[in-house]
Amino acid sequence: MGVHKLTPRDHLKPQNLDGISNEQIEPHFEAHYKGYVTKYNEIQEKLADQSFSDRGKANQNYSEYRELKVEETFNYMGIVLHELYFGHLGAKGEPSEAFKKKVEEDLGGWDTCTNELKAAAVAFRGWAVLGLDLFSGRLVVNGLDAHNVYNLHGFIPIIVVDTYEHAYYVDYKNKRPPYVDAVLKNLNWDVVNARFEKAMKAYEAMKDYIG
Repeated sequence: MGVHKLTPRDHLKPQNLDGISNEQIEPHFEAHYKGYVTKYNEIQEKLADQSFSDRGKANQNYSEYRELKVEETFNYMGIVLHELYFGHLGAKGEPSEAFKKKVEEDLGGWDTCTNELKAAAVAFRGWAVLGLDLFSGRLVVNGLDAHNVYNLHGFIPIIVVDTYEHAYYVDYKNKRPPYVDAVLKNLNWDVVNARFEKAMKAYEAMKDYIG
C-alpha cells in the first residue's frame, strides 16, 4: 500500500488584501493550513503501516484504524477547504453573466446569496460555502461546524469562507461579520467563475448518475 503524501501549495498564499492583513494571513497559512498538510501526511504513513493500524482490530467503539480514518477526513478536508479559501482571495474581475444568471435562478440574486452566506458564516463554527449540488444542479449555501461535519455528498464548493476564529482574530477580534464582508470584497472572480464553469460541466456529466 503506497503512501499518499501532499505538499503545501505555497503559490496560494494571498498578500496585501483589503481588510485582511498580512499579519492575519501569516499564521493562518503557515501554521493552520500547513499543519493540516503535516498531520495528513503523518496519518498516511501510519495507515500504510499495517502493524500500526491493524485492520483486524477495527471496530466502531474504538480502534486505531477508526481514529486514523476519522482524523484523515478532518485533516484532508482541512487542506482542501483552506486551499479553496486562499485560492480565491485577491480582488479581481467581475462575476460572469452565466454565474449571475444561475445565482438569480437558484438563490434570488447576489444580494440574497450574500445574505445567506453571511448568515451561514455567523451560524456555523467552521465554514460557510456556496457550491453546486451535483444531484439537483442547484447552487446551495451550506455550513460546516468542522471540516468533516455536515458536508453534503456530491457538493462542489465554489465560494468558501473560513469562519474559524483563527481566520480573523488578529484583525477583527471576536467580530466575525466585518471579516466576512472583507472576504467577499476580496474575491477573485476569475477563479470563482472558472470554478462555477467546471462545476456545471461536472453536473452535466452526472445528470444520469442516479438513474
